[in-house]
Amino acid sequence: MSASEGSVVENPVAFDDSHLQSAVELALEEAKTRGALASEAAASLSQGLSVNVRKGQIETVEHTRDRALVVSVYFGHRTGSASTSDYSPKAVRETVLAACSIAKWTEEDPCNGLADPERLCKAPVDLDLYHPWTPSVDEARDLATTCEARALSVDSRIVNSEGASVDAHQGSEVYGNSLGFFGRTRKSRQGISCSVIGSEDDSMQRDYWYSSARRFNDLDSAVEVGEKTARRTLRRLGARRVPTCRVPVLYEAPVASSLLGHFISAISGGALYRRASFLLDHLEEKIFPDFVRIHEQPLLVGAMGSAAFDGEGVATTPRDIVSSGVLKGYVLGSYSARRLGLETTGNAGGVHNLTIDPGTKSLEDMIKELKTGFLVTELIGFGINNVTGDYSRGAAGLWIENGEIAYPVEEVTVAGNLKDIFKNIVSVGNDVDTRKSTRCGSILVDGLTIAGE
Repeated sequence: MSASEGSVVENPVAFDDSHLQSAVELALEEAKTRGALASEAAASLSQGLSVNVRKGQIETVEHTRDRALVVSVYFGHRTGSASTSDYSPKAVRETVLAACSIAKWTEEDPCNGLADPERLCKAPVDLDLYHPWTPSVDEARDLATTCEARALSVDSRIVNSEGASVDAHQGSEVYGNSLGFFGRTRKSRQGISCSVIGSEDDSMQRDYWYSSARRFNDLDSAVEVGEKTARRTLRRLGARRVPTCRVPVLYEAPVASSLLGHFISAISGGALYRRASFLLDHLEEKIFPDFVRIHEQPLLVGAMGSAAFDGEGVATTPRDIVSSGVLKGYVLGSYSARRLGLETTGNAGGVHNLTIDPGTKSLEDMIKELKTGFLVTELIGFGINNVTGDYSRGAAGLWIENGEIAYPVEEVTVAGNLKDIFKNIVSVGNDVDTRKSTRCGSILVDGLTIAGE
């Protein structure tokens, strides 16, 4: 729910997830009673506070509280799923009944079913992901106000604000299946963000920055976030277009992770078994230069993408996806693995702390080594063809001449093919962005087309 400042609910309902496992147990018991040969259920609860301030005044306060129970049943190779947000015994039983009824109408698929029992996580480890922070609305407002005030005070050219926000969220999920697996995951996430507008002559630009972490104490200070927001906005003033050309492109760390996202999409099970990927049948082939290693680190303590088991209860393990530039593995859950005649990689629900090993150079070092180039700081749109690998995205950033920032650039398009982009990576920076589940430094690609004037 959201509220104005005058009607704020200061004390949201206490976070109590003790009922999640009983809902899952009841769902599995009911599925067995109704004749399902196998079943699985996941019950989740999340709660959070988000306070947004603009020009020193509260604009919105949101207290969120969501819960869901998702049940899947298997009658041989037929499956049905249903969900509810009501955890009462009556609602749980009705949800299972709905899933069983759906299963009667689905086609048989020999790849349906629970994860292989030997792959299930036997003893989930505590990865230190749960550090709830429950600020009052006043505390969150004061932090957001401090952040915005700092951004507005950095330079007289910062003339307006789109607001600053403080967020505090926590969540819990219990997953269980009829093979006897039960696992609970608790996570927290806190954040501070800010966006401001700068003006110079006839040019107006906006930019933003944010800090995100599991623990409140691991966040950048509100002052630091505001300062960085202002600096990023100021460097965009006076932006221009450039003539169409082909130059080295340096992706700043926060946007460089998108290249890894496109790579993962191309090696994910759904795209592969549908034969809709430009990396189809590329296992054990060279995709990147020799120095590139891309791997998962699911068991990192306190990291944003850590998980002891995936969405099917399969144990996660550190593994190389790319080693010495060669594709060593796909990203699969149990269903897609069976479709491909392979085994699950523990990625039902996605990858966990996907990491490209950093080099030794800072972003500043990488800029200094460029005679001419384009530093991309923002990407716009999603012009990616996953079948062919064709890549075209709107971009803004900074033009580099003789190893220095020359001027800001806007309204251009960066285009190429992802196969060529991956092959032509020159270096990866040591400025690793750890705010997301993909951990990536800045990436320099040798030669992309910049479509401008």
